[in-house]
Amino acid sequence: MLKTFLKPGWVLLLLFVIAFSYFAFTVLAPWQLGKDDQIVERNQHITEAYEQDPRPVDEVLDAKGSIVGDEWSRAILKGKYLPEDEVLLRLRPAGTGPSYQSLVPFHTDSGLIILVNRGWVEAEEGNAVPDIPRAPSDEVTIVGMVRKAEAVHQSAPIFQEGYGQVYSINPPQVGELTGVAMGQDYLQLSDEEPGVLNPMPVPQLERGNHLSYGYQWIAFGIMAPLGLGYFVWSELKERRLARAEKLALEASTDSEDTEDTEDTEDTEASAAVAAGSAVPPVQDTGEHAPQPSAAEEGADAGAAPSRRSRARYGSSKPDFYSKLRERNQERF
Repeated sequence: MLKTFLKPGWVLLLLFVIAFSYFAFTVLAPWQLGKDDQIVERNQHITEAYEQDPRPVDEVLDAKGSIVGDEWSRAILKGKYLPEDEVLLRLRPAGTGPSYQSLVPFHTDSGLIILVNRGWVEAEEGNAVPDIPRAPSDEVTIVGMVRKAEAVHQSAPIFQEGYGQVYSINPPQVGELTGVAMGQDYLQLSDEEPGVLNPMPVPQLERGNHLSYGYQWIAFGIMAPLGLGYFVWSELKERRLARAEKLALEASTDSEDTEDTEDTEDTEASAAVAAGSAVPPVQDTGEHAPQPSAAEEGADAGAAPSRRSRARYGSSKPDFYSKLRERNQERF
């Protein structure tokens, strides 16, 4: 029985189930559950940020412009935009389609330069750069949410239509493009603030389906071995039924062979009786007894086998002794 499950098909199925369950438990489920944890944490930070008053930028960012507390915290910046160093985030979806986002350095009174995302403007036909209002150059006070820098995009920055354009919001990369050294992270400008365009929307405070997806991968990781076990059980059951049917068929064949042997013996006995009755013994008187006719001989010879055949097989079975009786009648 073990040899059955050592065949390539069963071995490959076992390896697939092991690999699938392993990845479901160690990669896929943690991936979805981790995303759910990140969303829950993000929503909590956004909620707390709106519940608290904005804080000075020096309390939110360190001297290198990196976030000290939590992302999405609100900060107050006092200083001036540097509109001549504006850079565009190229064709990032926002609103109803591709858009350009305005990234402008902001020089604070403390001397720290922070990159500010002023919002988005929808791209024109053919993805052309639209008319983007310039940021004010006088001193202003702005409020926004601090955001962590994105990873550098694999596509290099380009200069097109009068603007330097990047594919990700990474302040050090923008600083290299403009020649302005700025902090590590950036500020996302809030609505109704000086210099804002169409403000970037705050993420919806919903968890999504990542938690249920994580539980589903755990369930799939459990169901895969159970499914394999069911297939093994079905295979064993089918093989037991096949063996039982084979034994029943062999027993039926042996029984038929025994009946055929008994029928052969009965046929031989009947033939002997028919042969003996065909030649009656000579009486002591010396006179020959009258010889029976062929019809009577046939009737006497076939009576016993015919009754035996009908008694054994019933009227629905064929009479296997008819040919024997015919041969006996032809002989005599």
